[in-house]
Amino acid sequence: MAEQLALVAGGSGGIGSAICLALAQDGFDVALTYRHNAEAAERAADAVRDVGAKAWMHQLDLTDAEATAALVRALPRLDAVVYAAGPPIPMGYTAQLTSQQFSHQLLADAGACFNLLQPAIERVRTCHGSIVALVTTALLRYATRDLLSAAPKGAVEQLVRAIAAEEAKNGVRANCVGVGVIATGMMDDLIDSGDYHEQALEAARRAIPMRRFGSAEELADVVAFLAGRRSSYVTGQTLRVDGGYSV
Repeated sequence: MAEQLALVAGGSGGIGSAICLALAQDGFDVALTYRHNAEAAERAADAVRDVGAKAWMHQLDLTDAEATAALVRALPRLDAVVYAAGPPIPMGYTAQLTSQQFSHQLLADAGACFNLLQPAIERVRTCHGSIVALVTTALLRYATRDLLSAAPKGAVEQLVRAIAAEEAKNGVRANCVGVGVIATGMMDDLIDSGDYHEQALEAARRAIPMRRFGSAEELADVVAFLAGRRSSYVTGQTLRVDGGYSV
């Protein structure tokens, strides 16, 4: 084992795999979870190994609280936990959404995050480590039709703030990264589903002061900073990586 071990939930996605690599480059071994895409998880693990770190893959449904807690307990140590998972997010006007859709997103995102972070607290205490969760910049500047992303991520942010306030005395830090428009992963899904088209993409680009979308690598570098010791006096914060969109 390396000196530090990070658990990345959702490590097979475009953003998650970039986070795994950034953590490995910062000296972490990486345990990553995936739900269905074993091939993508293997690619992420191989990239970690290519820079000299160790990597393990774990297929996991984060909505299964018992299985998630069992994985957290089984790891030999836990210096950092990154929640980079989440369900597909359909876009829709609030007036058109159903109670079932809303409840599903809350359980599949905020509930899954709780299932991961709650049992991880005790393990992270032992290492005086760090917790990082991805949320959305829509928590500060709401984007129309984005309720099914913003509402669960609001709960995730409050969960992380609670951990930061309660566990700082035990050496645990907890922070969020507010994700703007990143040219990978979920954005590709929105384009494929028809929720985003070229006019919408151009409008989104114009709304960003930097006039471009971010990359997974730019986001991953911020996550790695918050996960590691360089941010040793930072806790309870949401650092937005959005090209200035939330200004």
